Parts: sequence; structure tokens; C-alpha cells
Amino acid sequence: MSNSPDADRDAAEIARLRYELQELVATSRALSSERDTRKLLDLILRKCREVTGADAGSVYIVEGEGAPTARTLHFMLSQNDSMNVNLQEFRLPVDEHSIVGQAVLDAQPINIPDLEMLTQTPSGDVRRVRHNRTMDDTTGYRTRSLLTVPMLSARGEVMGVVQLINRKRQPSLPLSSDGGVDVGVIPFDARAEEFALALASQAGIALENTMLYEEIRNLFDGFVDASVTAIESRDPTTSGHSRRVATLTVALARHVDAVPDGPLRDIRFSQDDLRQIEYAGMLHDFGKVGVKERVLVKAKKLYPEELREIELRLSYALKAAEARAWEEKCGALERLGATLERQERWSAIESELAHARQVLQQARILVKAANEPSVLEEDSVEKLLELAHLSYVGPDGDSRPCLEPHEVRALQVKRGSLTALERAEIESHVVHTFNFLSKIPWGRSLRNIPRIAGAHHEYLSGDGYPGHRGANDIPVESRMMTIADIFDALTASDRPYKKAVPVNRALEIVHAEVKTGRLDASLFDVFVKTEVYKTILSKD
Repeated sequence: MSNSPDADRDAAEIARLRYELQELVATSRALSSERDTRKLLDLILRKCREVTGADAGSVYIVEGEGAPTARTLHFMLSQNDSMNVNLQEFRLPVDEHSIVGQAVLDAQPINIPDLEMLTQTPSGDVRRVRHNRTMDDTTGYRTRSLLTVPMLSARGEVMGVVQLINRKRQPSLPLSSDGGVDVGVIPFDARAEEFALALASQAGIALENTMLYEEIRNLFDGFVDASVTAIESRDPTTSGHSRRVATLTVALARHVDAVPDGPLRDIRFSQDDLRQIEYAGMLHDFGKVGVKERVLVKAKKLYPEELREIELRLSYALKAAEARAWEEKCGALERLGATLERQERWSAIESELAHARQVLQQARILVKAANEPSVLEEDSVEKLLELAHLSYVGPDGDSRPCLEPHEVRALQVKRGSLTALERAEIESHVVHTFNFLSKIPWGRSLRNIPRIAGAHHEYLSGDGYPGHRGANDIPVESRMMTIADIFDALTASDRPYKKAVPVNRALEIVHAEVKTGRLDASLFDVFVKTEVYKTILSKD
């Protein structure tokens, strides 16, 4: 026994309601998860077309501030089932002279069953507005039925407009195979209008959230850029280092993400992960704002004012020796007159003065050589110990050292320019970085930034700083950043305390660190094989 016509209609209606409900739920989920504005707009338009049977459509975004008439409509994209259309973006004023403009002003949908009848409506009817025929004139496409729906935010503000074109009698077929516009196009009925409005309302809220998300992202980007600028203003010699480390680490992460086998096969990074890595790389040295600037930029073992003080003491000591020699000569002349004994005494005084000059000159040469941040030879260490006992007589008659104890300690640094205390202060920047970044409400997708940035000086061997962490406690993002950080520090342009190292030599040095077990061998292998380092070298 067959079903009655009424039963068939009821079943069809139930099926349609079920489909529409499913589409609303599915679309709501999809809209809430999309954060890319263009992808979101494409999704909004596609879903609106699917549920209304529209052959084509376009999306406009309201831009600008102030009253609606002071704003503009930005045509963002279009879709068309019957022909390939690639229209350029353009902008329209928000006014009553266009259908999309009127929809923004009224915040209401505009449903036009037959666009060709617009000119036949009574004067003053909203449908007397002009239709933008850019698509029609450019492609030869004919627009018949038109449904324009505003996208409203949660506050009732119009965020944009969805314009649906030519509702098809047979939604699954292009108009060219369905008798064309005259036969294949029907008006958008009240049901289609209601459903499109429901979708547009969800879309408006999703679009507002996406725009807010982009604003927040731009805010974070601005904060990160400002932070990097602050870091580099305190240490101009490392200008560009933070950005290069971020670039290298993100590039390495992308390649690691594509590794199909081996120990790295299960490591994957989402777009949020890559953004987190980028921010951590940009801010890995943020804690330098908590380190004394004179320590950050210290080029040699002595600070310039310390070296000047030593030179002044040595010069004073020489003048004092010369004055003492003249005083002794005058005394000998008074006591001995023009005798042979006086001549012998004068010769002895000259010999003593020459020796003093030689000692002070050697001291000056030794201080200058030891002040360089190069490796200090063992015999220089012994000579510095002797120099520590060198003294002169001050204006008050007291004996004073030519070099103060802290100056001797600084000159005895065997490698580099920093004393143990200064190095500890430099290393404290990692602690400052972690503490500063931990105070920022990064949100769930970026919450590991402090942890990643705070471990970029940790080594797998456990002899890194500040926490001397073992391999299992160091995030893979930090391991990648450590390789990038060392490589860039080696190859960066000349700095006051070091020369730039050629790329091949830098790779050898990093490889040596891998062999000692300090750096991740698998990550370094990807770094070298994919030539990740060229991502920054090509920009120099």
C-alpha cells in the first residue's frame, strides 16, 4: 500500500527540517572553530548557498569607524556554480544607493524575487536601489533573484553582508544545464530567507569573534615587537638576533613536523604551536632588560673607565719615579758636589729610573694584552700575579697598588670578557625571561611560551643553566631554539667581543656540542640536511 500525498509531503518536510537542523549545528561548530577571516567568509558564503540553493553569492565586510554612512563595504569574495568567476576586491560606500548598503543601514534582509522588475516598482520603494552589476558586466552572468542578508554581531552591529544570487530550481545542477536563468531560477522564499538570516546571525558573531581574535593577535604582535625593540636598544650589538632565532626555530619546526620516521616521527606542530615557538624565539632574551647594561655590552675584560684609571695610575707612578729620581739627584749633588762619587750615584739613580720605566711599560703592555677577550696564556696569568704586587707612592706618601684586586681578577679571566659574577648576572637573564613572561596571560594556545623561552640555555647533558635540567625536562621547542641561538650567535656580524664565524665553521662548532651530548643530534641532523640556516643567511 503506497503512502498518501500528504504523508509524502510530511516526510519530505521532516527530512528537510532534519537537514536544516543538522546544517545549522554543523555550521555553528565550523564557524566557531575557524580563525582565519578569509576561510571563515568562504565557509559562511558556501553554507548559506547550500541551504538556500543559491547558484552564486558574494560577501562584503563593513570597514571603518563612526556612523554607518562614514564606513565602507569591502567586497571580499564571490562564489559561482555556473561559471568560473575571479572578481577583484573593491569598496562601496554604505548608503541607500546600493542593495548591500541599504541592508547595512536597515540591518534587515532584502529579498528581491526578480531583479529585472526593480525599475517597475513605485517611487521610494527600497527596491529602487541600484544593484552592483560588476559580476554581471564582467562575466556576462545574469542576476535574477537576489537575497541580501546582514551579518549581525552579538551587539546588533552589522559586521558585513551576505548576498545570495539566483536560487536554483534544481540546486544540484548549474544553471547552464537547467534551462538557464529564465527557467532555472526561482525566488528565495520565506523559508530560505529565514534560514539564511539564522546562518548570517551565527556568521556575524563568528566574524566578530574572529576580528577580535585578530585584534588580540595584532596586540600581541605589537607587544612582542616592542619588547624586542626594548631588548635591542639596551644591547645594540645583538640587533636582529631575537628575530633571527625565531625565524630559524620556526623553520626547523616546520621541517621536523614533516619527518616521516626515526625519533622525530611523532612530533607535530599546529599553527598555534608554530606561533608559540615564534613568540618564544622573539622573547627568549627578554630577561636582558633585568641585566645591567654595562655588563650586556662589555666588550673587554675591563670597563673603559677601569682601564683609564689603571693607565692614570701607571702614568702617575712613572712621574712619581721621575720626581723621586730628580729629588735623589739633587740630594746627591748637595752632599757630594762635583765628585766622582756623585757621578756614580747619579748613574745608579738613572739605572733605577730606567728599570722603573721598563717595569711600568711592561705593565702597560701586559694590561692591554690581557684586557682582550681572547684566550689568556698561562704565562700571562703568572705575570698578572706578579703585577698585582706592583705599587707606587701616592701624594700622601702611602704605598698604593697599581692594580686593584678586582681589576686583577677581571684580567685573569681565561676566556671571554666576563668575570664569574658578571657571567652569573648575564645567565640570570633566563630566569628574568621566565619570570617576566610568566606574568603575561598568554591563554591556552600560547601558555608554554615562558617554559620554552626559559629553557633555551639548558643542555641535554645537564650542564646548562639556569636549572641544569636533564634531557627529559627540556621541551623539544627549546632544544630547537638552543641550536638556532648558538648558530646565530656564532655567525652574526662582528661584535666588539668577537668576530663573525663562517657558516661551515659554525656548523662544525655546533656539531662538536652535539658530540658532547649537549645538543639534540636528530634535530641538528634536520637543521643541516634541510639547510634551515639559509633562511636567515638569505636575508642578510
